[in-house]
Amino acid sequence: MTAIGFLCPGHRGEDDYPRVEQLLAGAVRLDLVHTGTGEDAHAVDPLHGADFAGRLTAAMEGLRLTGAEAVVWTSPAGGFAHGWKGAHAEATELARQAGLPASSTSLGFVHAAQALGVRKVAVAHAYPPETAERFRVFLGDGGLEVTGADEPDATAAERAVNGGEAELLALARAADTPDAEAVLLPDTALRTVAHLAALEATLAKPVLTACQVSVWEGLRLADRRLRTDTLGTLFTREPLVQL
Repeated sequence: MTAIGFLCPGHRGEDDYPRVEQLLAGAVRLDLVHTGTGEDAHAVDPLHGADFAGRLTAAMEGLRLTGAEAVVWTSPAGGFAHGWKGAHAEATELARQAGLPASSTSLGFVHAAQALGVRKVAVAHAYPPETAERFRVFLGDGGLEVTGADEPDATAAERAVNGGEAELLALARAADTPDAEAVLLPDTALRTVAHLAALEATLAKPVLTACQVSVWEGLRLADRRLRTDTLGTLFTREPLVQL
C-alpha cells in the first residue's frame, strides 16, 4: 500500500479523500494533516519566504508519523499565488522539511495537463479577480492557455460547494469553451470525486479537480501508477511526457 500525506489549510471538501481510498480498493492510504492556518478556500495563502518553515513545523511532525512516501500541499492558492518560481521554492522547502518528495496541488494541475497532452484549459472557480489572474499567469508559465475571460459566478460556485452533481455540472458548463481541451475545477472545497464520470460525460473532455489531481500528484511523486476508470481520464492514461 502506498501512503501519501496531504497538508491541508482547511477542512472543506476533505471527505473526498476517503472516497478516493474506497475507489482505489485499498491500494493507497491518504493521510491528511491540517496546517491550522485558518484561511478560507479563496484567500491568498501567505505561506512563503522566511515564514514558510516555521508555519509547517507542527504539521510536518504529524506527517512524519503517518509513514507517508510523498507529500502534497493542497492550499488552493498557496502554490500559484507566489508564481511559478515561488511554487517550486515551496515544494523544495516542503521536501527538505519532510525528507520526502513534495509538490502542491497547483503544480499538480500543470503536471496533470501535461500528462494528458492538453494545452488549452477552461477554469471553473470563484476566485476574486486578482487571485484568478494569478492562477491564469501561473498556468501560462506552465505552458497552459486559459480559455474564456468571463468573470465567474460566485453564487453558482457557492451552490456547487454546498450542492451536488447538478450544481457542479452547472459551474463546469458555465466555464467551458469550445476550444478548451480540458476543464479545471481547482477549488479544494468542491466535492467532485463522486461526480467525475458525469462531469466528463457532460463536457465530453477531461476534467481535472483539486482532490483528484492532488492524489494523482502524490502517486506520481511516489512513483506509483494506478489505473482506474472511476477517477476520470487522468487515471486512465500513461503520461505523454516525462515529468
